[in-house]
Amino acid sequence: MGRIKTKEIKDAALELLKKYPDKWKTSFDENKKIADELKIFSNKKTRNDVIGYLTRKIAQRNN
Repeated sequence: MGRIKTKEIKDAALELLKKYPDKWKTSFDENKKIADELKIFSNKKTRNDVIGYLTRKIAQRNN
């Protein structure tokens, strides 16, 4: 079983999907680099949580 994401993490990921819909890939590492370029997060743990959830949502959308 996986870790449950908080509402803040989910909201942040969905907001990024709305704001930059064509930027995100299905690879976590690529999305991490994109987030670093955009300078969105100040905390690495939060960035990884949000980008991980965002990557999962993109993968689900593509299937």
